[in-house]
Amino acid sequence: MDIDARSARPVVFVTGASRPGSIGAAIARKQASLGWDVAFAFWDDYDAAMPWGAEANAHDEFADELRALGARALPVAVDLSHPESPALAVNRVRAGLGPIQAVVASHAHSVDSGLLDTSVDAFDAHFAVNTRGTWLLMKAFAEQFPSEASGLGRIVALTSDHTAHNLPYGASKGALDRIVKAAAVELAHLGITANLINPGPIDTGWMTPELVEQLTAETALGRLGRPQDTADLVAFLLSVSGGWITGQLLHSNGGFHLGV
Repeated sequence: MDIDARSARPVVFVTGASRPGSIGAAIARKQASLGWDVAFAFWDDYDAAMPWGAEANAHDEFADELRALGARALPVAVDLSHPESPALAVNRVRAGLGPIQAVVASHAHSVDSGLLDTSVDAFDAHFAVNTRGTWLLMKAFAEQFPSEASGLGRIVALTSDHTAHNLPYGASKGALDRIVKAAAVELAHLGITANLINPGPIDTGWMTPELVEQLTAETALGRLGRPQDTADLVAFLLSVSGGWITGQLLHSNGGFHLGV
């Protein structure tokens, strides 16, 4: 079990874990299996507006799945578009599980639109969740970070370089990249590392068969990424062994676009 001996079961707060097949859910499972207690965030109103829809009662069932792996588990409903929500969510996790040692921001607001057809409201909504919401989540985490856990403070955020025809999403993620790199410098004195992962295209239920075929052909290793691939890298970054890596944007995509 690769965790710091000073804390028998550290606590991780994973956002964007609303669906069992999501990247966030894979991260939560992995950390639970490695001896972490897990709080996970979801927001059903967003999922209900997406093609996959919201999954009724999935949160309680997923919490039970994590508990079966030995973890204490806490589902947290949070709308990150509201400025007060990140701090409230962190306080909820602290009250339920104790001080947080790691935050993994795998949430995203993503609605396709391009340079000419993105509305101001859509642009603002993406930045509110993907950029401002994640910044405030990191801020609230750092403000509660326990000094006794120094050396096991971790921030990992998922990012993307998909901007053409997905302008507000890509632009908001690009701004997030800079914030996370700033966090690596500004929070280093607390023993907190901060890194980004670009997982490339991963089918969590949104891809058409035609898109799967196209993107597979563009990936050097001959398959699409899976949620578990990202979870494995997150697990390393959250471990003691990953403590020397900070301020990095890591591509975990099987060589996507290397040959293009």
